Amino acid sequence: MKQFFIGIFFVFISCSTLFAQDTDLLLAKQFAANGEQQKALDIYQKLYKQDNEAYFNVYIYSLLGTKKFDEAISVTKKMIRKHPGDPQYVITLGTAYTQQGSIEKADALYEDLIKNLPADQNEIVTLASQFYQNANVDYAIRIFQQGRKLLKNDALFSFELINLYRYKRDKTAITEEYLNFLPTNPTFISQAENTLSTLYEGPADYDLLKFALLKRIQKDPQQTLFAELLTWQYLQQKQFDLALNQALALSRRQNDDGSTIFELCRTLTANDAYDAAIRGYEYLVSKGKDGQFYIPAKIELINTKNLRVTSGKYTKDDLLSLEKDYIDLLTEFGKNNNTAFAMQKLANLQAFKLHKLADAQKLLEETINLPGIDPNLLASCKLDLGDISLLNNHPWDATLLYSQVEKDYPNTYIGQDAKYRNAKLAYYTGDFTWAKGQLDVLKAATSQLIANDALNLSLLISDNIAADTSGAALKIYARADLLIFAEQPDKALLTLDSIDKKYPGNSLTDDILMAKARLLMQQKDYAGAVPLLKKIAEEHSTDLWADDAVFMLGDIYENHLSDKEQAKTYYQKIITSYGGSLWLNEARKRFRLLRGDKNDVSS
Repeated sequence: MKQFFIGIFFVFISCSTLFAQDTDLLLAKQFAANGEQQKALDIYQKLYKQDNEAYFNVYIYSLLGTKKFDEAISVTKKMIRKHPGDPQYVITLGTAYTQQGSIEKADALYEDLIKNLPADQNEIVTLASQFYQNANVDYAIRIFQQGRKLLKNDALFSFELINLYRYKRDKTAITEEYLNFLPTNPTFISQAENTLSTLYEGPADYDLLKFALLKRIQKDPQQTLFAELLTWQYLQQKQFDLALNQALALSRRQNDDGSTIFELCRTLTANDAYDAAIRGYEYLVSKGKDGQFYIPAKIELINTKNLRVTSGKYTKDDLLSLEKDYIDLLTEFGKNNNTAFAMQKLANLQAFKLHKLADAQKLLEETINLPGIDPNLLASCKLDLGDISLLNNHPWDATLLYSQVEKDYPNTYIGQDAKYRNAKLAYYTGDFTWAKGQLDVLKAATSQLIANDALNLSLLISDNIAADTSGAALKIYARADLLIFAEQPDKALLTLDSIDKKYPGNSLTDDILMAKARLLMQQKDYAGAVPLLKKIAEEHSTDLWADDAVFMLGDIYENHLSDKEQAKTYYQKIITSYGGSLWLNEARKRFRLLRGDKNDVSS
C-alpha cells in the first residue's frame, strides 16, 4: 500500500511539472507575440535547462531573435558534442553563423555535410528536409542533387526538387526537371502544365520552355510528350496556327483517331481562332467517312464557319455559302434527331441573316415534329419558331409557343426564358401593363441574366409611362427594338430617328442612344458605337443604361479596338462607381487580368 501511494505521488508530481511547462510555453509564446522578446527568452531558457532536447529549438531561435548569436552558437556546439552524429544541430549552427554574418563558417559546415553524405535514400531525404525547415532551400536542393550522384540515379527526388524549384520560382530549373521527369511519368503532364502556367509570367518564360522542347524533340523525335507540351506552349501564347500545325504533325505521324485534334479545335473555337479550328476540322473530315470523328467534325466545321461569318463583317455571298453548307450536311445525313441542331442553326441563319422567314418557319416546324428529338432542343426550337412567328406578324402563334414551353418547363432556365419572351412580345405590341406585370415576376428569376434583362425592361417601361401615360413614344421605340431584334438595321434607325420628330422632348434620349449603339455593334462598327456609349456614360450617368454603357466601352476597347489602358479605365469605373451593377464581378475580373494579376489568369 505504501508503494502504491509513493507511485501515485510521483505521477502527481510528474503531471504537475508537465502542466507547469505547458503553461510557461504558452506564456512565452504570448510574450513573443506581443514583442516582449526578452521575457519570452527568459522562459525558454528556464525550460531548456529543464529539458535540453525538447526545448532546444525554441530556445535557440529565441536567442537568434534577440541577436544573442554567441550564446546561440555556444549552446548549439554543446548539443553537437552531445549528439555528434545528428546533422540537425550542425544545420542549426550554420543558421546561427549565417545570422551572425559568418557566411563562410556556415558554408564550411554545410559543405562538410554534403561531402560526408551517406548513400542512403532515407537519410538524404531527412537531411534535405532539415535544410528546408531551416529555410535553406539552396542546400536542400544540393543535397538531393548530390544524392542522385551517390545513388547513380538521376530519376530520384524529382517530386522534391520540383517543389523546391517552385518555391524558389526557379523557372529554368523547374522546366528542365519536368522535362526530365515527364517522359517516364506522362500522367503528370496536366500537373506540369498547371504548375508552369502559374509560375510563368510572360512570353519570355514560355519561350524558355519552347526552346528546351525543340532541343529535346531534335534529340528524341519519337517522344510524343514533348510535341504535346509544345502544342500547349503555343496555345498559352495564343499562337493558334502554330499550335494546330504542331498537333497535326503529331497526329499524322501517329496516324491516330484524331481525338486530340478534335479537342484542340474546340479550344481554338473558344478562343475565337476560327480559321485554325476550321483547318483542324477539315483535316478530320479528310480522314474519310470511316473515321470516328467524321460526322462530329463535319458538323462542327459548319458551326465554326457560322461563327466566323456571323462574328465579323460578312457579305450576302458569305451567308449563302454557309446556308449551302448546312443544306449539303442535311442532304448527306438526312433530317433526323441527330441533325436537329443543324436544322435549328440553319433556320436561325435563314430567319435573322437572310430574312427567309418562310423557309426558316418550315424548317423549324419539321424539326419540332422529328421523333426522338432531345426535349431541351425541342423546347429551344419552339422558342425560335415563336420568334419567327412574331417576325411574321403572327403574335398569337408566338405567344402560344412561348406559353407551351413555359408550362412544360416550370422553374427552369428555358421556362423563364419563355416567360421573358412572352413579356417582350407584349412590350413589342404595346401592351405595356401586362408586359410589366410579367417582367416584375421575372426580376426574381434564378437566371441572373434574365432577371437583369427583366429589370431593365421593366424600368424602361415604368420610366417612360410615368413621363407619357399614353406611351406613344415608347410604342415607336418598341417597334424599333423589334426591328433591331429582326436584324433590320436600316428600318430600325429610321424608326428611332422618327421618335424625336414626332415627340420632341420625350424621355427616351438615353434609350435611343443605346439602341443606336447596339445597331452599330450588330453591324460590327465598334468605333462608331463608342461616341454614343460615351454620351450615355457622361450625360446620363445615373440613368438606366449607364453601367451597361461603361462596361460595353471597356469590352469594345479591350476586344475590338486593342486599347487595353482605356479598357482598364472603364472596367475600373464599374468597380468604383457602379457597385450594384450586374457587370461588377466581370469588370473586376477583367480589370485584374489587364493589370497583370497572375492569380486571375486562366491556364
